[in-house]
Parts: sequence; C-alpha cells; structure tokens
Amino acid sequence: MAITVNNVQQHAADRGARAIGAFTARAVPPAGSEAVAAPTAQAATALLRRLAATRTVTALCAFALFVGLWYGVSAWINNRILVPSPTQVATALVQLGASGELFTHALVSTSRLGMSLIASLVLAVPLGFAMGMNEKLNAYLDPVVELLRPISGIAWIPIGLFIFGVGDTLPVFIMVYVAFFPLLLNTIAGVRNVDRKLIDAARTMGVRRTPMLLHVVVPAALPTIMVGFRLAFAGAWSAIIAAELIGAPSGLGFAIEWYRELLMSPKMFAFIVLIGIVGYVCDLLLRALQRVLTPWAEGTGLA
Repeated sequence: MAITVNNVQQHAADRGARAIGAFTARAVPPAGSEAVAAPTAQAATALLRRLAATRTVTALCAFALFVGLWYGVSAWINNRILVPSPTQVATALVQLGASGELFTHALVSTSRLGMSLIASLVLAVPLGFAMGMNEKLNAYLDPVVELLRPISGIAWIPIGLFIFGVGDTLPVFIMVYVAFFPLLLNTIAGVRNVDRKLIDAARTMGVRRTPMLLHVVVPAALPTIMVGFRLAFAGAWSAIIAAELIGAPSGLGFAIEWYRELLMSPKMFAFIVLIGIVGYVCDLLLRALQRVLTPWAEGTGLA
C-alpha cells in the first residue's frame, strides 16, 4: 500500500512539475521576442500609413469627380454669369488673393466667428452644467430653450438691423444665437451621461462637490461638449454668411453680395469656394483639438 501511495505522490509531483513548466514557458517570453515585437510595430505603422494614403486618394478622387461635374454643368449651360467654369473661378481666386481682398474679408469673418464662439462658450457651457446637475433649474429653463431653439438665427436679422444697425454687432449676435443651442444641449447631455459609478467612487473617497466637478464631471462630459462645439462652429459659420449679406459692410458674405450685384460671378464663386475651404480646414483643426483634449474618447463615436 505504501508503494502505491508513493507512486501516486510521484505521479502527482511529475504532473505538477509539467504544469509549472508549461506556465513558465507561457509567462516568460522566449529569447528574441523583443526582436519579433519590433517588426510587428513597424507593420502596424506601415498599415496606418497605407490607410491614410487610401483616405487621401479617396478624397482626391471625390474632389476630381466634383470638379468634373462642375465642368460639365458649366459647359452645358454655357453662361459664365450663371455658372462660371472652375478655371475661371480659380483665376478669380488668384486675382483676389494677389490684391489682398480675399484675405481681408476672410480675416474679418473669422474674427467675428472667433468672438461669437468665445461668447457662446462663456454663456452656454456654465448654464449647461447648471441645468445638467440641477433638475429644478432644468425644469424652469428647458421650455424656454425648446421654444427659442427652433427659431432660425436668420429670422432675427430684421430685428437685429433695427437694434444694432449695420456693422460687426449684428453678425456676432446672430452667430452667438446659432452656436448657443448646440453647445448648451450637448453640455447638458454630457453632464447627464456621466457614469454614476465614477461619481459614487469619488463620494466614497470623500471628494467634495467642486473637486468632483473639476476632476470627474468635466473630463467625463468633455467629449460630448467638443461634439457640440463642432456643431456650434458649423452652424455659426453658415449663419455668418447670411448675416453679412445684409447687415455688415465687410466680410465674406458682403463680398458675395457685392460681386453678385456687379454680375462678376467668377469672383462671387471664388468667395463661395473660400467659405468651403475655411470651414473644412477649421473642422479638421477642431477634430485634431478634440483628439488632443479627449484621447480616451477614441473609438467611442465621440472623437
């Protein structure tokens, strides 16, 4: 019987030794694994570069298709006042850039846009945090917000002309109004969607209200707020053109209306193209800023 027990013990010891050996082989990387990891990282980097190149090629193909359609429509209509060709518009862009007029109007419009976005941030974000964290305040203000939100900013231009007259104030007022609501609603949504486990954990550790707001609520709500900021920019950039068409003595919208009255369509289209270019570049910059400020939101649909 003793021999049988010894055999069993020996067999168990052998199995344990084999198990420990297998675990050690899995846990300890084999020699030269660092050399294997380096090519893997290089392959991943090469893949990312190929994807970026593919996106660039796709964007260029889409742009070429758009220009080709533009050429076709221009040739079919055959009226440079109604639809000038891309070549005529490109020539007008070069002429306006050489004279400095293009950059002057663009600088005026972007400066108004910057002022309006700063004012919208100052007004909408604190109010959004207050409404998101206080149900009573939200119950009072939400009906007013939902009453004003569907009203287009352009609808306020006639009243704004009476109050502010022609100048910088009217376009800034219209842009602040348009940018305010996306920022406000996304801030409220971001605050309300903060994970309750984060707040409960902070309370368990004795974190007070102000530190909790700064270190828990704000970082958790920031991705949604950045989405609202991009929407606010898009709405304000669209609204400024309409406001400058009527209520401003300078800017891109004013230039479009000015050259329309002079029947100089290539220059009018040149400013329209510039509006699209500036808007696209600014959106790319905002996306980059969003990735820098909220790297943890990558892959969640909010970055």
